[in-house]
Amino acid sequence: MSQSEDPATRPTVRLRPKAEARAIRHGFPWVYADELVTDRRTKAIAPGTIATLEDGERRPLATVTVNPNSKIIARVMSRDAEAVIDRNWLTVKLARALEMRVRLFDAPFYRLVHAEADGLPGVIIDRFGDAAVIQPNAAWSEVMIADLEAALAEVTGVTTIIKNGAGRARNLEGLDEEMVTLRGGIDAPVEVPMNGAIYLADLMGGQKTGLFYDQRPNHAFAARLAEGARVLDVFSHVGGFALAALAGGAQSALSVDASASALELASKGAEAMGASARFATRQGDAFDTLDALGQEDERFDLVICDPPAFAPAKPALQAGLRAYERIARMAAPLVEPGGYLVLCSCSHAADLSQFRAACTRGIGKAGRSAQLIHTGYAGPDHPMLPQLAESGYLKSLFFRLD
Repeated sequence: MSQSEDPATRPTVRLRPKAEARAIRHGFPWVYADELVTDRRTKAIAPGTIATLEDGERRPLATVTVNPNSKIIARVMSRDAEAVIDRNWLTVKLARALEMRVRLFDAPFYRLVHAEADGLPGVIIDRFGDAAVIQPNAAWSEVMIADLEAALAEVTGVTTIIKNGAGRARNLEGLDEEMVTLRGGIDAPVEVPMNGAIYLADLMGGQKTGLFYDQRPNHAFAARLAEGARVLDVFSHVGGFALAALAGGAQSALSVDASASALELASKGAEAMGASARFATRQGDAFDTLDALGQEDERFDLVICDPPAFAPAKPALQAGLRAYERIARMAAPLVEPGGYLVLCSCSHAADLSQFRAACTRGIGKAGRSAQLIHTGYAGPDHPMLPQLAESGYLKSLFFRLD
């Protein structure tokens, strides 16, 4: 379904009189449900409908997409209240996103669209050579998925497009979970070259889109610390830090993850690199495995812990910070004196200062002292919208321990 309605005939929604229109004018992309006049007409708008947003004095403010089922009831598509949101509009956005990635990366393996920061609210698109995975996490992108697919194929030339309709973000939008091939097909994991390593991404059955591109610069920094080192990569997924460390000359790398299928892909990646003899895996709960390694008196020159979001939203913040502190406390004793500990968070609810404080407490409680030598963020294919703190979610702290 294409949304190419005449702006003059589409629905209008209005901010409450006391709602702050200035934030929208200055680039903030969301309107929360308690900021909008939600009368019977507004509540009846179908999720994903394009509408005109007015300020409290009924002056046109922006073109938005509306979802009465979401706490984020409106997302700004354009600050032009006359914008027409159709396939051509999508093509322009995708072409702009592609132009920057082509400048930055030698091979077509990257995040092509990072939601609001690339002007496509709620949409994630990761590219894997001739294949791409779309996560349509906002209702409008579900409504316009056919246009999005066609525009993506036109702009990039990819021959396989997969829709990954799973995850917490879709649940918050009231959308069903669905995994479907929209174009072409794929029957095996895709080899992804990155930082001198080779990763295998399962585009149909893996976590998220199959690979986490956001840690690319942090993998590279860790690889600089890995030459000749014994490396432990906890919450490894398909071998993120471990394979990069092997490419950087690590003596050995041990990947720990709860998923047997992810570790199998990590092993196949090591094999593709010719590094199988230096690579090992250990399946199990991360906390249990850290405890077991401590009991076994194991020590490593470089330890990385890259867990899933312990604080995905504000209600989970305090529990999440305690979990990050616990990870640091358990991991620090496994680091050789003079070795390195890398602690990561993808929780946007925990800001950098809170995360750093939790990690520092954990290291201190383990009886270790540390230098913070580097703070890493997501790569440039994950741009941040300055007005939206949530778009800058990733933090990676590199410590050198006594």
